[in-house]
Amino acid sequence: MSKDFTDFGFKQVPRDKKAGLVQSLFGRVASNYDLMNDLMSFGMHRYWKKTFIQHMCLNQHDRIVDVAGGTGDISLLLHKSLPFLNLKTLLIDLTPSMLDEGRRKAINNGVIKNIAWAAGQAENLPLPNACMDVYTISFGLRNVADRTKALNEAFRVLKPGGRFYCLEFSQTEHVHFQKAYDLYSFSVLPFLGKHVAKDEEAYQYLAESIRKFPVRHVLENEISLTGFSNVKSKAWFQGIVAFHEGFKP
Repeated sequence: MSKDFTDFGFKQVPRDKKAGLVQSLFGRVASNYDLMNDLMSFGMHRYWKKTFIQHMCLNQHDRIVDVAGGTGDISLLLHKSLPFLNLKTLLIDLTPSMLDEGRRKAINNGVIKNIAWAAGQAENLPLPNACMDVYTISFGLRNVADRTKALNEAFRVLKPGGRFYCLEFSQTEHVHFQKAYDLYSFSVLPFLGKHVAKDEEAYQYLAESIRKFPVRHVLENEISLTGFSNVKSKAWFQGIVAFHEGFKP
């Protein structure tokens, strides 16, 4: 594959076009995004995100950048579950309508302080060098056009000693479970997308993007090559979901 092209699901698209395609896709489904997450995962995404936060090492007054933060699940969980830490979070997402949904959700949940919202790309964060204590990205890394650039940006904006945390779909190593998972992914997800979100194509892309994303140990190696130390990963829920962490020396 040419370095000028990248995956968009099972399709190959020009690398410089992927961000626009992703933005358009998530813009179309933003109003039903949270509902679809609940339906698709049978509510399990909430458990995964809570567990994700529990695995983070967080300190008083940490400055956190929540990249590809979508409608704010991770940022809101951090502030609601750990109010005593007085965290400061900047949520960055590519899609303005996702940010709008997130702001409304934050107000409805009574979280109106210590979260800032900004549009931006993971490969070009609107931040100076070494300004953040924690970088988090949840179910968003597979959507970036250039994963290497995104990881380099994570390294750049973290202070020395900063912590990198990634939650992402992965590949199960259980053959029998994989068959059932494939059937669900390529039949049920597009069906739900068509009838609930009114966008079958978006949820076909979701299933395809998971299959094209690197397995856990490959991503672990990519994070290490970026310069992070003590890189580790854990497989959750039969390997469907993986937790990754690393530290900036």
